[in-house]
Amino acid sequence: MIHLYTASTPNGHKVSCTLEALEMPYKFHSVNLAEGDQKKPDFLKISPNGRIPAIIDTDNDLSIFESGAIMLYLADKAEKLIPDDVVGRAKVTEWLMFQMGGIGPMMGQANVFFRYFPEKLQPAIDRYQNESRRLFEVLDTHLSKNEWLAGEYSIADIANWCWVRTHNWSGVSLDGLTHLEKWKDRMYEQPGMIKGTKIPVDRESILKDDKDKEEFIKNAQKMVKK
Repeated sequence: MIHLYTASTPNGHKVSCTLEALEMPYKFHSVNLAEGDQKKPDFLKISPNGRIPAIIDTDNDLSIFESGAIMLYLADKAEKLIPDDVVGRAKVTEWLMFQMGGIGPMMGQANVFFRYFPEKLQPAIDRYQNESRRLFEVLDTHLSKNEWLAGEYSIADIANWCWVRTHNWSGVSLDGLTHLEKWKDRMYEQPGMIKGTKIPVDRESILKDDKDKEEFIKNAQKMVKK
């Protein structure tokens, strides 16, 4: 059994969407980031870096942190969503690392300075929004010639989509990126994606209500300070 320790963030959704896509049994445990659950000793035993998501696989008596590492492990365990040949696997890993090293960090910092930081530091906002947009253009160019990021549909698509789909929250436009837009919409049709983005709670529903949205931002501001 997989035990998933997570919160409603793109990184958390990367793993819950993967588990849903693989139809792998799991139990999720909500980690309250605003209250600092991620810094408590019991969680640090699972995730030494104090970040979500993390998993425990009781079948193998194994704990893993870092979303990309978890996705690779789950795909290997299920023998799905990743090729078994060295070339195919390299291409999936390539685009997974593109998200881990680029899309995620840049959009994450755009969120901090555009949504959460108490002062509006426009140079910082511009820096991270512009770089996020540049990375979106890289995806769009690649997707103009490819249906999926790494040949067949894979965890690379799931990882990038879980961030790209939140572009409005980061203040980054998809205008003119028709191939990326079509891929984003096509991803919603893949099994498990919608359900996976509602684990542990439905963030989209929360952000539709002004009071809930304000509370969400306040909680995020607490995390920025931690």
